[in-house]
Amino acid sequence: MFLSEVSPASIKKPALSALTAAVVAAFAGLVDIAAQAEERPEQLVLISFDGAHDNRLWERSLAMANRSGARFTYFLSCTFLMSKAEREAYKAPGHSAGRSNVGFAQDKAEALTRLEHIWSAYQAGNEIGSHGCGHFDGKDWSKSDWLKEFDQFDTALSTAWENNDAEAPSGWARFATSAIRGFRAPYLATGDGLFAALESRGFAYDASTVSKGPVSPDFSRPTAHFALPLIPEGPKQRAIIAMDYNLFVRHSAALETPSKSKEFEERALDAFRAAFEAEYSGKRRPLQLGFHFVEMNGGAYWNALERFVDETCGRAEVACVTYQEAIERLKTKADGSAS
Repeated sequence: MFLSEVSPASIKKPALSALTAAVVAAFAGLVDIAAQAEERPEQLVLISFDGAHDNRLWERSLAMANRSGARFTYFLSCTFLMSKAEREAYKAPGHSAGRSNVGFAQDKAEALTRLEHIWSAYQAGNEIGSHGCGHFDGKDWSKSDWLKEFDQFDTALSTAWENNDAEAPSGWARFATSAIRGFRAPYLATGDGLFAALESRGFAYDASTVSKGPVSPDFSRPTAHFALPLIPEGPKQRAIIAMDYNLFVRHSAALETPSKSKEFEERALDAFRAAFEAEYSGKRRPLQLGFHFVEMNGGAYWNALERFVDETCGRAEVACVTYQEAIERLKTKADGSAS
């Protein structure tokens, strides 16, 4: 009998009942999966760079973002907007004028190239945050000290193009006065003076603290607090701050060892993957990873980052976003849950 010859009367009722039950069960299963997906929050991944100086790494990071759809946060040190010839314009609290632990731009041409990268990054949806200016340990600085540092950052940013003999692009003035909403302290060195200054200046968030593992940001204070997590790493799965410099110290005692670059790259990537999967299949708290504009151990950690971003940021229910975007998404979700 061909299929066209089958009539409803020729099918036994038990077969119809079984078929109906199977269809209903399958449909119910799909509905349940859809409901679970709606209840499950998206996995946020926040990737940031401290310093934001090396122009070659600016180009590499922007290419990574454009390729993957990720959006990064760049915590800028303002002395990189000043040429060495202009260094006396900066004076850190408790230090003489012209001092900086991370140096200055070599010349105005270098600073202008950096400014072009900053503007391109911002226009593409990435975030520029503050890392202060001269990268000093400010754990003992007073509120007044920090406010002076913030003032110098603001001045350096707003006058950067003019000070390097160029005309600022349209929109720069508004960007310089309103777009810098987040901060990360050099050396992750915090104190009461810093937190008081951040709140006084109206910063939306601070990203300078450390937590035992991924945690949701603390929105209980006027300035939200994000904490870089400790994540398991290496053969013994010992906890480490999820930052390239900390991996550099653990892997090679902060001594360049390019001969082991591939080994260190694989270890870093394994740690990033494991930390991500634990959240993605679990509570889905935001995962933060921190980097610097320095290629340590032959580029091991940047190489691991690129591989991680390329394989992760396009996955379903994953969003690789800036800190400011994370705040918007998390608060929107919280407001929706409350209603």
